Amino acid sequence: MAKYGSANNNSTLKNDSADNSNNRKSTLSNSYLAPNSKLKVNQKDLLVFFRQLSVMLQSGVPLAQGLELLSENMINKKFAACIFDISRRLSGGQELSSCLRIYPRIFAPITIGLIEAGEAGGILSKVLERIALLLEANAKLKGQITGALVYPLVVLVLAVTISLALLIFIVPTFKELFDGLGAELPGLTAFMLLLSNIVTSTGFLVGAPITIFIVIYFIKTIYSNKSGREVIDRLILKVPLFGDLILRSEIASMSDTLSTLVNSGVPLVESLERCLSASGNEIIKIAIKKSVTMIQQGQSLSYALSLSKVMPRLMFSMIRIGEETGELSFMLENLSDFYKREVEETVSALTKAMEPLVIFVVAIIVGTIVVALYLPMFDLINKMG
Repeated sequence: MAKYGSANNNSTLKNDSADNSNNRKSTLSNSYLAPNSKLKVNQKDLLVFFRQLSVMLQSGVPLAQGLELLSENMINKKFAACIFDISRRLSGGQELSSCLRIYPRIFAPITIGLIEAGEAGGILSKVLERIALLLEANAKLKGQITGALVYPLVVLVLAVTISLALLIFIVPTFKELFDGLGAELPGLTAFMLLLSNIVTSTGFLVGAPITIFIVIYFIKTIYSNKSGREVIDRLILKVPLFGDLILRSEIASMSDTLSTLVNSGVPLVESLERCLSASGNEIIKIAIKKSVTMIQQGQSLSYALSLSKVMPRLMFSMIRIGEETGELSFMLENLSDFYKREVEETVSALTKAMEPLVIFVVAIIVGTIVVALYLPMFDLINKMG
């Protein structure tokens, strides 16, 4: 490492550094897009942002300078413009949490609450690292749940596609043969020919897409209001196997988020209120809201959750132990780890079970159609014999 002995040299270096910084800011402001307060950013970009910013702070880089460096190297230029704007605001004397509030669609209330706690406690770099871990854990959970739910959908689409292909292209060729024979058709064969006539008709080709569009629009309309969303989310949690899986993932995410907030010094009531934005199920949100009200009235978190019909006994039992021992955040963290393992194991078991199910469903569909098509031939051979 080079050493500079004279004060003049040091002064020159500082001036050069300041000039370079000013030039970089001028270049950035000229080359980047204007910041968009309505911008949405994917979880991967956010994860990289918080992780790199945490490393920079731990390395002793000033916050505003660290944000400026991140904006230079960000692939997403729209996000980079927002980061550079935050850097300028920080240089102007604002706090990081207040700067992030300008972009509510990028930075969730949970994130801002954690950063406020980090600023107050002087542990901002640790909090940023914890945010990155929280985002990573939540993204992994969502990915697992999406994978588990997509697999049955793929099986359904595959089954419908194969069925339509056989009814549209294969069954009509046999219909001409059966008409030529003039024989009485078995019930299964007659049903398959009727289905083939329906799916090859103009009415079906026009009506099916319209019906699908109406159903999707109807579901979206119901889900857009609170009461409809409550009904649908309650039904989702009652779906065999998948409802329990979704509930476990919600509890894992909530426990992880709540543990992070409490451990960072955020009050319990405020932590629960911020957990509302992290939940994707209206029934879970209602349970959290009721818990907030009861805690404000002097009740414990474990007691408030125990009155909820949706939360499992294990959850509020472990929370009660954490409250009695003064280790609530530690218990919430263990609870989150437990349910994350449960979700992972369930998804793995479901995936393994679905693989033979795909083969079985396709075999049943193809086999039924083939048998239906060949039954008249078997009857004709028997009569000839």
